[in-house]
Amino acid sequence: MKTAVRFPSSGMTLAGHLYTPGGPAAGPHPAIVVGRPFTGVKEQTSGLYAERPAARGFITLAFDAAYQGESEGLPRGPEHPFQRAEDVRNAVSYLTTRADVDPERIGVLGICASGGCVPYAAQTDHRMKAVTTVSAVNLPPFMAAFPEYGAMPAEAGRLRSEEAAGREPKLSSPLPESVDESTPAAMREFFAYYRTPRAQHPRSTGYYVQRSLDQLAQYDSCATLHLLAPRPPLMIAGTAAETLPFSRIGVERAGDNAELHTVEGATHVDLYDVDEYVTPAVARLTEFFGRHLARD
Repeated sequence: MKTAVRFPSSGMTLAGHLYTPGGPAAGPHPAIVVGRPFTGVKEQTSGLYAERPAARGFITLAFDAAYQGESEGLPRGPEHPFQRAEDVRNAVSYLTTRADVDPERIGVLGICASGGCVPYAAQTDHRMKAVTTVSAVNLPPFMAAFPEYGAMPAEAGRLRSEEAAGREPKLSSPLPESVDESTPAAMREFFAYYRTPRAQHPRSTGYYVQRSLDQLAQYDSCATLHLLAPRPPLMIAGTAAETLPFSRIGVERAGDNAELHTVEGATHVDLYDVDEYVTPAVARLTEFFGRHLARD
């Protein structure tokens, strides 16, 4: 069952969808917070990855990050990695207040960009007992290829001054307005997901406030992954994903108990919604959560 919920984060109210098991179960349930990709919303892949484990006895929460989707925050569209981590912590806090959730059995899942922010939040929040990612991305090296990234953070100060003078925030998008055979394959993948009926959503604009890149320049989700220990992180990625190296690096830095699980033939975006690849990924996730969120 899916229910619309609201919870606070840094003075803002965030919107989420809470998924609960269909049948009764004894005692409070284990729970999972699910983060979303860059500029994504809860109605897309994070909702899919929240819905499926709920059918296997978990309470799950997919939510819109602050400043995006149905959540509060002005201006609309900044991608603040530190606020994203805070949103994850506050989503966990919300779950701990629910009588149907066991606060000692909460796990987290980050997809794409939140595959960086979720483990980053978990490094110092030990309420997150099991940490997982799907198609994880560490945003600064990933976005280094964006034309505007090299000019940040120097350009950010000017943009902040413009906003202070009353101008609208400057928006940018990682996606082109159209694609053809000359467009890099990864961009065609993202375009096919976000800009076609396959998954486009009116609240997933695909745009972000450009000056927020200055915060990304200070952020590294992988630098202190060893702080997750002794909790066991699981990172899932497709063997055909250009972003697979991020998961490999994450597992290396997280320590001996970290696990890398690859889905044969899957690209980065295949793991968003292509059932052939999502099904084995969810099976591995639920097995992992079931083992590490089991009752003592």
